[in-house]
Amino acid sequence: MTRPAPRSIDQYLAALRDALKGEDPALVQDALYDAEEYLRAEVAQNPSKTEADVLELIASTYGAPDEVAEAYRTSEKTVRAALKPAAPPVRATALGRFFGVYGDSRAWTALFYMLLALVTGVFYFTVTVTGLSVSFGLAILIIGVPVFLLFIGFTRVLSLAEGRLVEGLLGVRMPRRPVRPTHGASFWQRIKEMLVDRRTWTTLLYMLLMLPLGIFYFVLAVAGLAFSLALLATPVAVLLERVDVLAPAMAVEGFSNVSWPHAMGHVVIGVLLLTALLHAVRGIGQLHGKLARELLLSRDGE
Repeated sequence: MTRPAPRSIDQYLAALRDALKGEDPALVQDALYDAEEYLRAEVAQNPSKTEADVLELIASTYGAPDEVAEAYRTSEKTVRAALKPAAPPVRATALGRFFGVYGDSRAWTALFYMLLALVTGVFYFTVTVTGLSVSFGLAILIIGVPVFLLFIGFTRVLSLAEGRLVEGLLGVRMPRRPVRPTHGASFWQRIKEMLVDRRTWTTLLYMLLMLPLGIFYFVLAVAGLAFSLALLATPVAVLLERVDVLAPAMAVEGFSNVSWPHAMGHVVIGVLLLTALLHAVRGIGQLHGKLARELLLSRDGE
């Protein structure tokens, strides 16, 4: 059965949502935002025409909801294929799969995210605690309402920025557009929508969680790297200790009793620890990506 042509922007968006049913909620959010922004801009440029007339005029340029949905599906596949890192070669043995992590770019980008998480976590936590404190402190005054709205709006901007980091470094699809507020809603209706919106509070929860998570990620990454690299550097330290007479300034105290077999054993342990660290980092990155989607992604598109 052919769907009747939309006669209003709301009908168009509802039809587009239905056409994208089952797709990634992040893709749905982006498509709905782009469509509403374009359609409302066209309506604003033609004040003498009704929404139905404008929709009829631009049907040939922007496309019907089904056509737009298919275009977004195709574009999403193309972008994902272009941005997807090269898959590491399939290893036939368990040993090959264990050491194959060195060729997986996601392990290294996840490691970089964990090192960066301390900075972003401190910033997110500071913004959230300060914003909540100021908002609640001014709640008894009328100025507290716009302050709270500005604070929530800023956290949503931060969530989009965090989403770009998560998508770029952890490989998890995140929204690239915000969720538009209900068109035509009054000031107090928008406040109510913001207060009852699950994403408002899950975003704040994510911002608060990023401090302890950021500390944990940073400590794990730095401690793991430092310990592994220290073990790998044992032969160099032993060598510098051995050439104390030739290069006193380069001597390393405490390694005079370390034999070469022990030093090579340290190297083996260091390699194993570094490899295990990269596996752990990659797994943590995947788990954090799921957490970010759960707390930062609107579920309206599902």
